[in-house]
Amino acid sequence: APARLQHCTVYVWVGQNHRQTDWSSPPLPLLHLLMHSPFYYCTQRNKPFPLEDQTSINIPETLLPFSRRGPDRTGNKRFDEIKSEETSWLADCLEEEKMPVMINSPNVKYTEEYIESIYEYHTTSVEKSGDKLILNVIAQASPHSKRLEIRTQRHLPKLGLMLVGWGGNNGSTLTAAILANKLHLTWETKEGPHSADWHGSLTQSSTWRLGSGPAGESVYVPMRELLPMVSPDDLVIDGWDISGADLATAMTRAQVLDWGLQQQLKPHMEQLKPRASVFNPDFIAANQNTRADNVLSGSKWEQVEQLRMDIRDFKTSHNLDKVIVVWTASTERFTETLTGLNDTADHLMAAIKTDASESTYINGSPQNTFVNGCVELAEKNGVFIAGDDFKSGQTKLKSVLVDFLVSAGIKPVSIVSYNHLGNNDGRNLSSWKQFRSKEISKSNVVDDMVESNKILFKPGEKPDHCVVIKYVPYVGDSKRAMDEYTSEILMGGHNTLVIHNTCEDSLLASPIILDLALLAELCSRITFKQLDESGSQHCGFNSVLSILNYFCKAPLVPPGEPVVNALSKQRACLENVLRACLGLQPEHSMLLEHKLVNPLTFEPRQPAWTQ
Repeated sequence: APARLQHCTVYVWVGQNHRQTDWSSPPLPLLHLLMHSPFYYCTQRNKPFPLEDQTSINIPETLLPFSRRGPDRTGNKRFDEIKSEETSWLADCLEEEKMPVMINSPNVKYTEEYIESIYEYHTTSVEKSGDKLILNVIAQASPHSKRLEIRTQRHLPKLGLMLVGWGGNNGSTLTAAILANKLHLTWETKEGPHSADWHGSLTQSSTWRLGSGPAGESVYVPMRELLPMVSPDDLVIDGWDISGADLATAMTRAQVLDWGLQQQLKPHMEQLKPRASVFNPDFIAANQNTRADNVLSGSKWEQVEQLRMDIRDFKTSHNLDKVIVVWTASTERFTETLTGLNDTADHLMAAIKTDASESTYINGSPQNTFVNGCVELAEKNGVFIAGDDFKSGQTKLKSVLVDFLVSAGIKPVSIVSYNHLGNNDGRNLSSWKQFRSKEISKSNVVDDMVESNKILFKPGEKPDHCVVIKYVPYVGDSKRAMDEYTSEILMGGHNTLVIHNTCEDSLLASPIILDLALLAELCSRITFKQLDESGSQHCGFNSVLSILNYFCKAPLVPPGEPVVNALSKQRACLENVLRACLGLQPEHSMLLEHKLVNPLTFEPRQPAWTQ
């Protein structure tokens, strides 16, 4: 046996200590081990042992060879050639990816290419008759119940991320975080050693409830383990900036990261240099002119052509399957929507003399980049767009707090939000036109929550809402946000909440950029088919990727979709769509199995591939 071990990728022990005789039901600890171990392992007494540490004494009795890529040098066949179809399926799972979450259901099928789920989507229709609301109760096969087949492609592409404003605080911080995590860096701080992490990232650091365990306990898993998702370590990054400074210099200039970490990253980042970018002084503050030493010349058409060549060059030189472009540069002024200029796709195309791009584009600033013509152009060509404006600190808290107040029957009547910051974003926002873009995106965040409660608010009534942003160079990236919420409570009483929030701006925004890129890519691998309609074909999400609105201050939605700003609802939308991809019902938090006099009991289903 030891002589044959070197030719195989994984060896599976089916031995007497586990009382197993059939590969189709290996012990769970071993299954977990195989899914997380890319190298050669065996187990003994439920513990992993590196193969090189095993001796003839503790090498288990029975070893079944499994070769990744067809017959190996000893002539062994692929494992799936000699075992059952079920074994082949599991072998492919082990071969292609780590899959900690596996669904055992007649409505979910795993193939080499897809995860396919059959999902019953229900919605409720409400009609008004005088003062009465009539709810159309959903029945099987009613017009408000749709049976869907949802496919998620399992193959992970090689993904590139291009940042507009790569040399800014967000771009340099995100690049540093990706490298620090990939290199497993540790550095000294005044509190002691600190290791690289992804705190603040929904995909990398949050957990979602899957269901209940054997004892009724809730079982949580990392979000990144629900569906096949690109790892941040595998991202290839590039971008543009009007400043030609390399990324190491940009990182030092930003003054965001600890010095010890910067010193470790410097050799890796000083070789990264932004591509020349478009600079139009009419759209950003005049105080940005001093940074603009790396700009494209020529007409708008020539600049567009160069940007498209940059994307193609990046894609080709790194052998990438997909490229996602994210705007993380300075806030621009609002664009006027003018008839004959940018109101339709044809007019917009004529205005810039270009054609369709094939890259997903995410707008992380509040300017109205997605004018009607731009949205129509994206829809015409099936390109994803998402935005606007990263929701990271003060506004994220506001979208939680106002939802809490209104949901509790408390009436917010005055909201005053004050910020001061000293990074380049704050410097740019000290210009009125650019501040106006940010003011609009920060002010509209409470609208849908207010409109949801007609007991508290009459038609057209809103809380007084004031937003102030000031530039204070000394505080740098450490933004100070102060909010005062005044609300009416019982019998004419008042409740006032005063909140002080010190938020390191780029350290909050960078994980959001990562999440947007990874989830936008995942969405491109998900398609839906309506099984109730003959001739229905698989189709993807709408070009306006509103499922990502959890991350945006001013959520962009397709025509006719209600705008939702409440953070809990935005998160529930994202969570439940991904659950549907696995054939799981929405998370409802009722837990009726614990709340009734006669508890509900469910017989556990015996999986085909584990005990």
